[in-house]
Amino acid sequence: MFTGIIEAFGRVIALEREGENLHISIESSLSKELKIDQSVAHNGVCLTVVRCDPKNYTVTAIDETLKKTNLGTLKMGSYVNLERAMKLGARLDGHMVQGHVDQTAKCIEAKTLDGSWFYTFEYDKSSGHITIEKGSITINGVSLTVVNSKENQFSVAIIPFTYEHTNFNQLNIGDPVNLEFDLIGKYLAKLYLSR
Repeated sequence: MFTGIIEAFGRVIALEREGENLHISIESSLSKELKIDQSVAHNGVCLTVVRCDPKNYTVTAIDETLKKTNLGTLKMGSYVNLERAMKLGARLDGHMVQGHVDQTAKCIEAKTLDGSWFYTFEYDKSSGHITIEKGSITINGVSLTVVNSKENQFSVAIIPFTYEHTNFNQLNIGDPVNLEFDLIGKYLAKLYLSR
């Protein structure tokens, strides 16, 4: 379980294919605190550490993960948002995030405002996922508040701290992002649709 509060950037230093799997090696300030078998969210995708040393570590994404997330688009030098699993009893500063990406979306608008940034995303509505005004959404692992909720798109406003400390500062129109919709909202939607 995660909170959507990003702890650090990671920079991709190696990508190695093995069958349908992709081994992703990442250089990060968190590396020295990680251990093998630990869960870390990468752009909101929960992956297990399989190798580590004080400067970098490696995780493996299987084909299913690569098909449903934006991890398959990573390149050497790409930056990913990182968050370690939350500690039981610690403050929950974001919202409850599982690290299980529901689908990807495409950035269709990116505006710089006077002191903030405004991004709009479009997603495939056939999945049955919804957003609500002022509800929670996780984009590339970042817990955010929805504005301008529509049938298959929504926007978020980014404060300077979030812009500087996540990979939102590298996001361009047309780029894919990982979405994890609000956990409670998903259960309520499932209950409603099953009636």
